[in-house]
Amino acid sequence: MPVSAPAAATEMPTGWQAALDLHFERSGARTVLARRRHVGPLQVQRPFYPEGADTCHVYLLHPPGGVVGGDQLRIAIDVATGAQALITTPAAGKLYRSAGRLATLDQRLTVASDAMLEWLPQETIVFNGAHVAASMRVELAGSGKISWLELVCLGRPAAAEQFTRGVLRQRFEVWRDGAPLWIEGSRFCGGEPALTAAWGLRGHSVTATLVCTSTAPELVTQVRETCAPLSGDALVSVTQLDSVVVCRYLGDDTEQARACFIAAWTICARPCWVKSLVRRVSGRRDGTM
Repeated sequence: MPVSAPAAATEMPTGWQAALDLHFERSGARTVLARRRHVGPLQVQRPFYPEGADTCHVYLLHPPGGVVGGDQLRIAIDVATGAQALITTPAAGKLYRSAGRLATLDQRLTVASDAMLEWLPQETIVFNGAHVAASMRVELAGSGKISWLELVCLGRPAAAEQFTRGVLRQRFEVWRDGAPLWIEGSRFCGGEPALTAAWGLRGHSVTATLVCTSTAPELVTQVRETCAPLSGDALVSVTQLDSVVVCRYLGDDTEQARACFIAAWTICARPCWVKSLVRRVSGRRDGTM
């Protein structure tokens, strides 16, 4: 009778299965992380309050250091009425080369009326050969607000590595009270003409998108004027789409993209900081800083 090979010798590893569930709520004058649940290697550091009690800052941690083929990560964040939360990461995210298996990232953000969530992670580095599908859905209720940043570097230019194979699929959605505000999908395939063509990425390795909920049309002009001296030769656009402002960057410098979009975020989401920001930018332009 033939002997079957051990399962470990015939099956590919399934990868990490991880989930993180966070709930923020208002407690008196303070926003608190009222609930956190995690499965697998997704965690958060202890909340901190660099801006005061109103806004709760949290670092999202992924201890393995990167995503590999077969990983399945799910993040769910809920911000209750009156609460304000800012989520970021301590370092760049990494999407590593895959032997063929697909990695998936599913992120769901829910923001109640009179609440605000700011999703501002560091950049994501897509290694040559990565195979990833990522989705982000934001559900807003009433006057809920979102500021959301996605900064992607295809390949590792500093290591002379280009994105010549692999695929990154992304889908982003922002809804308010069951109606769509902004829906977009993208697909980057290594080595395809779209990465170098004039109608595509023009050979640039860094793309970024910032979405902020706002109905103030004057913000578009303010953001354009503020980002212009920061963007250099990169391509930056700012558009008002109904009740969201969409900012885009195409270039080769993640630090430059971050500087542009911190300025844009400050204007759109933190208007009380605008005067200070304008003074700093003006100082750079006239050489007084």
